[in-house]
Amino acid sequence: LELLSALQFSFVSSKIRLKMKLSANLAFHGLFVSSCAVSAFTAPSRTVAFRNSALNGMSLKTDELADALDRSTDYVAGQADTKFARAFGSEAGKERKTVGDAFASFTKILGGPINALYKNMMSDLVGTTHLTVTDARFVRDPVWSLGMITALEVLLKNYPEEYFAKQMISSLIQSIEFDEAVLRAEAESVMSWCEGKSAADVEAALKGEGDGPIFDTGEMVRNNEFFKYSKFFGIGLSRIMSTVGVDDGDNYSTTEEWVGKCLGKPYYTACGDSDTWNKMKGRLEMMETMMKEIEIREKKKMAQRLEERAEMTLLKAQNEAEWQKELEKDKSSEDEKKEE
Repeated sequence: LELLSALQFSFVSSKIRLKMKLSANLAFHGLFVSSCAVSAFTAPSRTVAFRNSALNGMSLKTDELADALDRSTDYVAGQADTKFARAFGSEAGKERKTVGDAFASFTKILGGPINALYKNMMSDLVGTTHLTVTDARFVRDPVWSLGMITALEVLLKNYPEEYFAKQMISSLIQSIEFDEAVLRAEAESVMSWCEGKSAADVEAALKGEGDGPIFDTGEMVRNNEFFKYSKFFGIGLSRIMSTVGVDDGDNYSTTEEWVGKCLGKPYYTACGDSDTWNKMKGRLEMMETMMKEIEIREKKKMAQRLEERAEMTLLKAQNEAEWQKELEKDKSSEDEKKEE
């Protein structure tokens, strides 16, 4: 009986250890498949479903378990049965420049140090712009180009060296492999179209009425299910609003109307970006006003110092002239005494 009990206990212990080992292997496999399957083209539902069934359904037979494992590892990047994968599956596996590559390229093209006050801002601009344009969903349009040129020129308007500010703009555009002349031409085409137009005209163009760069942009966005919104697009819309006479206080509602109703896209991010941009622009304008006032005061102080210096120089010259006259008088007096 003791031997039988010992054998029975050993069998039960072995069975428990085997079950624990199988559970650990299944858990590790589920986590491994889940972590390896993280990709822009992954359909996560299959992995999650398998992991849940593997961990919770321990009564699966060996053949069923093998089939489940095979199905979970059959995934090929870019070939999932989804609209997104069908649209961008051809991008799977392509090499992309990293953010580090973008920084290295920008630094090499610029060829000089950035003012310490502007380093963080330029670092953020280079990184976020690179991530935007390397996204498979990104499509450049005239409104985005206008927003990019506007943002860079406004942010670098008060840079100490004007020529270096222009060089930074050119370097950033070159680092993302765009042509600055093309971007400026697209931005100018939008501004030219907006001359003499109203907010209603822009709204109609975004809805698909008429022609011009706003119409083309609206048509592209409406027909693009996977449209990639970015901050520069929102800034471009804000620039258009200011050009056609929309008050800054109405920017939020106007952005909601243009992006949400005219383009049929989510508008919360665009509205938030519009508010942030207007506040930042207001602070920059206030700072510019303060800097101009400081500059005027410094010029007045300098003019006053120059005037005081000129007065002192004139007074010194007068004193020297009077001293010279006194010397000449003394000399004349001495000559007269000698003659006598």
